[in-house]
Amino acid sequence: MYGLKPDILVDLPEKYFCLTDYEKVAAKWCPGCGDYAVLGNIQKLCRDEQLDPAKTVFVSGIGCSSRFPHYMKTYGFHGLHGRAFPVASGIKWRRPDLHVFVITGDGDCCAIGAGSWIHAIRFNIDLTVMLFNNEIYGLTKNQTSPTSRMGTVSNTTPRGSVLPPINPMQTTLGVGNVSFVAQTVDWNPPHLYATIQAAHRHKGFSFVHIIQRCPKFQSDLVEQFTAGKDKLYLLTGNEGVELDDVVIKSFDHTVEHDAHNINAARSLAEDPDNIYLGVLYRNTKAQRYDEYGVHNIGYTVEQKMEALNSELNKYAV
Repeated sequence: MYGLKPDILVDLPEKYFCLTDYEKVAAKWCPGCGDYAVLGNIQKLCRDEQLDPAKTVFVSGIGCSSRFPHYMKTYGFHGLHGRAFPVASGIKWRRPDLHVFVITGDGDCCAIGAGSWIHAIRFNIDLTVMLFNNEIYGLTKNQTSPTSRMGTVSNTTPRGSVLPPINPMQTTLGVGNVSFVAQTVDWNPPHLYATIQAAHRHKGFSFVHIIQRCPKFQSDLVEQFTAGKDKLYLLTGNEGVELDDVVIKSFDHTVEHDAHNINAARSLAEDPDNIYLGVLYRNTKAQRYDEYGVHNIGYTVEQKMEALNSELNKYAV
C-alpha cells in the first residue's frame, strides 16, 4: 500500500559499468595467442570490481602484449621499450586514487627494462603487474628473449640458445621489500582470473607471472605446456588464490603452501621440472614508497612555492 515502508531496500549504484565499458577495438594478435585470454579476463575483472574507466590506467612498454592499452576503453600509456615501470610508478605516485596496471613482456621487462623492474619491486608502489612470458620476441618476429630456455632455435640463435634463461619468479623473490608474487597460465581462465583478482586486491607491487602461449613461434612449447598436466601443481593453503572446488579438482596435483614463507616460495620458484600455480609469496607489511609520497598531495601553488623557498633559503648566504 502507498505510504508504507518497504520491507526490502536495494541500494542501486549511480552507475553500473558493463563489459562494453571496457571493450575498445578488436584486438589484433595472432590466432591462438594467449594475450586474448588475459584481455578477456582483465575486462571481466574491471567489470566485477566496478573499476571506473576514467580512473583506471594501463601502462605498457613495447612488444605484442604491450599493445594491450589500445584494446581497453580506459586510460592508457604505451611507453618506451622497458620503461613501463617508471611511467606507472609516476602515475600512481601523484594519483593514488587511480587503479594502475602494468602490462609487460619477457623481452620488455627482463631485458632492457630489467633495471626498472628491480627497483619497482623494491619501491613496492601499489601497482598490479602482469608479465606475459612466451619465452620469445614475437613482435619483431622470432628472436631469443632473456627467458628463452637453452636450445631455443630462433633468428638470433639459429643453432640454439646457449645461455641459461632468467627465471622471473626467482628474480622477483630475490629483491628486498618484495610484496606479492604469483604465477598462472593463460590456458586456465578460472585460475588466471582469480590470480589477477588477488593481485589487484593486494596493496603494493603485485607481480603476476603469466606463462603464455605463442603458437606462431613456440608451437612445440605450446604443446608441451598444455599437454603436460603432470608438471602443473596447484598451490593451496593460506593467503592463496580463491577457487571453486570444480577448478581445484581439475588439477592432478596440489601442494599445501604457506604464502608467508619466502624461503618456501623461493624453493618452489627454483624447481626446474615443475610449474607451481598460485600465490607463492605475500607480505602485507612491506613498506610502500607511494605512501611516503602522499604527504604533499593537494598542496596549493602557494604552499608548493612556500615549501620550495623554505628549502632554498637553507642555502642562502
